[in-house]
Amino acid sequence: MTKPRLKIGLIGTGFMGKTHVFGFASAPRVFELPYDLELHTVADITQEAAASAARTLGFANSTANWRDIIANPDIDVVDITAPNALHKEMALAAIAAGKHVYCEKPLAPLASDAREMTNAAEAKGIRTQVGFNYLCNPMLGLAREMIAAGELGEIRGYRGLHCEDYMADANANYTFRHDPVGGGAIADIGSHALATAEYLCGPITRVMGDCVTVISDRPDGRGGRKVVTVDDVGRAFLRFESGATGSIEGNWIATGRKMQHDFEVYGTKGALAFSQEQFNVLHYFDTADATGRQGFRRIEAGPDHKPYGLFCVAPGHQLGFNDLKAIEVAGYVNAIAGKAPEPFNFRKGLRIQTLVETIQNSAREEKWMDVRS
Repeated sequence: MTKPRLKIGLIGTGFMGKTHVFGFASAPRVFELPYDLELHTVADITQEAAASAARTLGFANSTANWRDIIANPDIDVVDITAPNALHKEMALAAIAAGKHVYCEKPLAPLASDAREMTNAAEAKGIRTQVGFNYLCNPMLGLAREMIAAGELGEIRGYRGLHCEDYMADANANYTFRHDPVGGGAIADIGSHALATAEYLCGPITRVMGDCVTVISDRPDGRGGRKVVTVDDVGRAFLRFESGATGSIEGNWIATGRKMQHDFEVYGTKGALAFSQEQFNVLHYFDTADATGRQGFRRIEAGPDHKPYGLFCVAPGHQLGFNDLKAIEVAGYVNAIAGKAPEPFNFRKGLRIQTLVETIQNSAREEKWMDVRS
């Protein structure tokens, strides 16, 4: 039986643009999807770059003007992986045209912009997705199940990190991420730590932030230097609705760290520990173990941890980063078809941006702040 086709228009072909394409390519080969996915048109900043991306990534068409994707009646989904400051204009145009929108995080640099985008999408009945694919890891799903089932008892504490070193070189050029509308480390990667914290432990109600600019200026690419005002390191103490307390850190100058998206959860009956640097493993401590036999046990990802088994029938052979994006794409495509809720829609993306801004405001005012919905 022939499936309907879902035609994709991609804006941006950098790191995340390619990752999204890998997700679109893999998802139909792993999951039974309600649509056949068609890579219709790709947009980049020049016609040459767009044409090259189309050849490399498998798109049928290319353009140097992203508005061509919006205006094309054949395209069903607009996928935005352009710089953060452009997300709002592109998403609102796509929503106005009645297209579903898949947007890489952060949804928008400002919570007010994210709210405008969210309200517009909900008013039009548009299906949306924000790219938080770390949450698609079966090991995070297992951790959430264990916490919800009470296997850790009452949750007392949480620690989360997202640390990398891609901005550690003080002589690396100023980029769009250093622009004040980019938000800094707490917005760029601390947002992942916040999303994971709420995914596992529920709503955060109060924060105390500390945002630090360590490298105060960077080369501007034209022989001069440009002042940096955003944070290189952002941290926050957290209070959860459940009564648990915790902390998170977003740090893009963490020398030697390539992907330290880590968490630890402490409960009255047990604990969990996880590192994205070995993200097919979850460590579990059980207080019921006999004295002299206690310690963190290693739980290896395998077919029992859905949907791992759709990728590989053997435990321990490991999923990869792009596999998480394929899981995210599959969830979103099912949501477009009305077969499942949106995995991480604009409303959830707005929530993360609200947390980020509350932490930033708390850091400026040097006081605890309540998190508004």
